[in-house]
Amino acid sequence: MKDISEKETIRREAEAEGKIILKTETLRAIEEKNIEKGNPLEVARVAGVMAAKGTSVLIPYCHQINITHVEVQFSLEEDGVLCRSRVVAYSRTGVEMEALSCVSASLLTIWDMVKYLEKDEDGQYPATAIREIRVLKKIKLPR
Repeated sequence: MKDISEKETIRREAEAEGKIILKTETLRAIEEKNIEKGNPLEVARVAGVMAAKGTSVLIPYCHQINITHVEVQFSLEEDGVLCRSRVVAYSRTGVEMEALSCVSASLLTIWDMVKYLEKDEDGQYPATAIREIRVLKKIKLPR
C-alpha cells in the first residue's frame, strides 16, 4: 500500500460513468416499473453507494477513505441505461476508484434484477453488456 501520510488532506471529487446495454423490451419494463424484483434503478443506487463506501474492502491496495458524499444518476437511453456517479471526500488520496466501484456495482445490480428478461431461449445473454466504465473527471480542491 502506498504511503500517503505526508500528503495534505484536501477536498477530492471524482465522476465516473458506464452503461449497460439491454433489450428494448427490458428498457420498457424498467420504464413501466414492471420488474419482478422491484425497481432496479433504486436498488442499483443503493448498491452503488454501498460499493463506493466499501471500495477498500474490494480492491486490495485502495486506502480506506471517509467519503462525505455519493451521488448516483441513471438515464434510460435507446439501447440501455447510463449510470453516472460522483464521489466526494476530504482525503489524502483521490476517490476515482470509489466512483468506478459505484458505477460497476450499480450496473451489475441492474443486470441481476433484469437478467430473466435478457436471457435467450438457451439461457444466454447475447445482447446484454456492460461497457465503457471510465473516470470522467477528478478534482482536487484546497480546503
